[in-house]
Amino acid sequence: MKLTIQFFTMREKQTIRVTLFLSFLVLVTKGKGIRKKYYGEDNTLVLPYQQVYKTIQMKGGDVYDCIDVNAQPSLSDPRLKDHKIQMQPSSFPVGLDIDPLLSHSELQVQPSTIDCPVGTVPILRNNRNFTMAAHNIEGVGSTDLQREAAGIQYHGDVYGARASLNVYEPKVNKDSKDLSATWLQIKNGGGEHRDGIGVGLEVNPSFSGDTFVRFHIGWADGLYKKSCIDHSCRGFVLVNHGWGLGTRLKLVSVYDGPQWELKVNIFKDPITKNWWVLCGKMNSPIGYWPSALFTFINHKGDYVFWGGFVQGPTVSSNAPQMGSGHFASEGFGKAAHIRNIQILNENNSYITPEENFDYGTTNSTLYTVDKFHVDTAGMSIYYGGPGSAV
Repeated sequence: MKLTIQFFTMREKQTIRVTLFLSFLVLVTKGKGIRKKYYGEDNTLVLPYQQVYKTIQMKGGDVYDCIDVNAQPSLSDPRLKDHKIQMQPSSFPVGLDIDPLLSHSELQVQPSTIDCPVGTVPILRNNRNFTMAAHNIEGVGSTDLQREAAGIQYHGDVYGARASLNVYEPKVNKDSKDLSATWLQIKNGGGEHRDGIGVGLEVNPSFSGDTFVRFHIGWADGLYKKSCIDHSCRGFVLVNHGWGLGTRLKLVSVYDGPQWELKVNIFKDPITKNWWVLCGKMNSPIGYWPSALFTFINHKGDYVFWGGFVQGPTVSSNAPQMGSGHFASEGFGKAAHIRNIQILNENNSYITPEENFDYGTTNSTLYTVDKFHVDTAGMSIYYGGPGSAV
């Protein structure tokens, strides 16, 4: 399903027709294409038959099962037969350790450590029952979805991207199937067949069973038109024994108060060709998508999006908040921001794009983008809005 976005250049306002496929976070209704042995009668993903070394209940109620890193569900994907787990990247991008001084008073978020033993990884159980949190996958292109987005997009060859995401907890109706996200996305392909990978923050009641902001990863298989999030599909290999997919971020920015950020990085390992996710103030390796999962993005990406989006069956009639729930023009401490926006080039170095990028919004009545800025640390923007609460 295509999303038409109105973008504005730095020099003048103009409408540019583009397509943004936020396919890997599609809200859907019917499950397809996943081995049944991981599913219960209600089509929710259940713990596979393997040993749980430790069960941890976090403050707030989240429950994690620590399972052998070599026995995680992702490895049962036929494309990963005989796959040897890579516990850390072969090398890191040039300049990754350079951490620009924080402007204003941003603070870096680090989720609560999950104390799983070394050699295991934490798998989050759904908050509503003893199953792993999962989407039902119908496929890319569902016709009952509405989407709005606001942010920056880049067109060109990329081997990774990074940003610092301002952490807010936008209001989303708990009884809806809508979501609100702050996201970094890379994709490649043509027409309807586009692979996509992404990482960011999301409030998604129908997925998590609550309205807390949580850390998620997502991807789309353009060949089979299948979208996935966290452990809803096999494929993403988790290697960090202290950081689980779907983890709740308890330190949330306050309007006109303390501001919190989460650093996120996606980059392609130049040796193994796997796509890695690094997060947090220490750029901790979380896990990776093996290159064998993809057809179109296994060599490089050709598009990046940084920004916010809302999505779901009632977005056009009752759009949720995006970002802080306030318009971008309110600026620091009131509107949500994304900064340190850069891409990774073929030389494995982070650079700031000088061309082939645009920024804007699909619906300036509900959500806006403002105060675009470029400095030595990269691009930055303010974005978001109140949605239907205008």
